[in-house]
Parts: sequence; C-alpha cells; structure tokens
Amino acid sequence: MGQGSWAERIPAVKSKADLVYESLHNAIAQGDLKPGERINMDELARTFGISKIPIREAVKRLESDGLLDSRVHAGVTVASVDVTEMRGVFLAREAIEALIASIAAERIDGTRLGGLEGVQHAMRGALDAGELVRMAELNSRFHRVLAEAAGYRVLGELTEQLLLTIRRYRITAPMGDRDWRSVVDEHDVIMDALRRRDPEAAADAARAHISSQAVHEVECAS
Repeated sequence: MGQGSWAERIPAVKSKADLVYESLHNAIAQGDLKPGERINMDELARTFGISKIPIREAVKRLESDGLLDSRVHAGVTVASVDVTEMRGVFLAREAIEALIASIAAERIDGTRLGGLEGVQHAMRGALDAGELVRMAELNSRFHRVLAEAAGYRVLGELTEQLLLTIRRYRITAPMGDRDWRSVVDEHDVIMDALRRRDPEAAADAARAHISSQAVHEVECAS
C-alpha cells in the first residue's frame, strides 16, 4: 500500500511534525506499514508537501517509541518483531493490567462500569457479524476504559503504549474468530470481579487474560 493512501486519513494536528508522527504511528499500528518495511523520506515530504525537517523530527520520536529503526546503510525501516521482547511486553502488560483491574475494582463507578458493559456488548455484536477488524478497536477501548477507572494517568499512558505494541505484534499473529471469543469471555470474568468489587479476583482475571493472549501471540511469532 502506498504511503499517500494512509497519510490522508489523519485529522489535522498542531504541527507538521505531529502530522507525520500521527500518520506513521497509525499506519504501523494498523498494519499498513509492516515490520521491516522501508520509510521513504523523500516520498513522505512530497506526500505531505513539507520539508524534511519535520519528517526527521517525527522519525526521531518514533525511534524513541521503538517503532522505527534507523541504520546507516538500511535507512529508516519499521521495527521488526523480536520474540524475546514480545515476551517481555506481555510480562509487563500482565503486571500492569492486574494492577489496573485491582484498583479499578475498588474505584469504578456506575458510568465506567456501564461503559465497559457497552464495549462488551459491541464486541459480541461485532463478533457475531464477523467484523474481526473492528474487534481490535473495541478491545483497545475496553482496556482504556478499565485504565481510566483506576484513576491514575500514568497507568493510562502505559496502557496506551502497550496496546500500540500489541497491535503491531498482531500483524504477525492475527486473531481469528475463536481467539476473539476467548478475549470476550475473559473480559466477562474481569467484569464479574469488578461488579463484585473484588480487587483480588479482578487482578487474577486480568492476569489470566493477558497470559492467555501471550501464549497465542508468542507462539505465532516464534
């Protein structure tokens, strides 16, 4: 897919560098740019109608995020999936999601609980309709709302970064109907613990959920 096709989907942002950053960021997360694919700086400059200065700024930010690699002879490429690092990401996510669920079980209000129930309902509807592409978006929304319920900004920021990394991994380990049904069922267990205001059960359910996903994705990438 050409770079111009996805660059046009991004809404206006504050600066030219932000525009490029958001465009590349989303393209990598959605799989439009694959691991190992080269980023053509000249083509980007032409696509956006800007100089290379904001392009370089955006690329540096994405390198810091671990999404791009820059090498002398290879140029700038989308970072490849490292199975060892993938395991580390899932270990981190397991710990963070368990913490978030535990805190959320104590703090969640009716509005956010209802929001999670709405996401679950939408996920089941999308699954029954075979809309598997939409499932990834809804899954991310579930975990964002859960992080919001915990009430700490840093946990929301960590969740967002980990969700992005996981979306990149799913390029090499796509989720099928059975996989997504397991996700929804595992979310139900978390929801049950939240309704009962049981921090320990919520943490256990979240930990089991992430562990289950790790098995599928690490095995597919190995």
